[in-house]
Amino acid sequence: MDMLEPDILLAAYAQGIFPMADEHEEVFWLSPDPRTILPLADFHASKNLLKRYRNGPYDMVIDRDFEQVIDACGERPDGTWISDEIRDAYVHLHRLGFAHSVETYCAGRLIGGLYGVSIKGAFFGESMFFRETDGSKLALVHLVERMRDRGLVLLDVQFTTEHLKQFGVREIPRSEYLDLLKNALSLSVRFAD
Repeated sequence: MDMLEPDILLAAYAQGIFPMADEHEEVFWLSPDPRTILPLADFHASKNLLKRYRNGPYDMVIDRDFEQVIDACGERPDGTWISDEIRDAYVHLHRLGFAHSVETYCAGRLIGGLYGVSIKGAFFGESMFFRETDGSKLALVHLVERMRDRGLVLLDVQFTTEHLKQFGVREIPRSEYLDLLKNALSLSVRFAD
């Protein structure tokens, strides 16, 4: 049995575990301690970014081109953890309605986005990319707004990065994370219809 089959992946996420691949494309499982979340109530975006989000010439879309988003996330000059096997597994999860992309378009061109897995009240952010300034940040703002509107409560970003610090991420012990995850998985809400 393939360890990245949808049932195995979804069961792993429900236990706070997710896969990555190394430079040799070997897949391994992680459950970091501490775990990084982005508390929705404490989400902070600059006034300038919010102004661009609300008034800019952007088209914010969910799931228009998931495969283009995951491919763009994997195009990093310093290497990527998104192996072909992982890419295929998440495309499969997307077709089943569990993996989603949030996309930022300007003048019809994809300029940034992110993708992740959603199960009930949790969204597990996997990766983001940008081709123009703030493309991924605008997608993150849209993600948070959508999660709030639909009643999702947990935004798991896995690890702290310099990029994410500006939005109010918080590292918490695995035990606290698992409690938040249990609560999120008890909710009857959906990220997408």
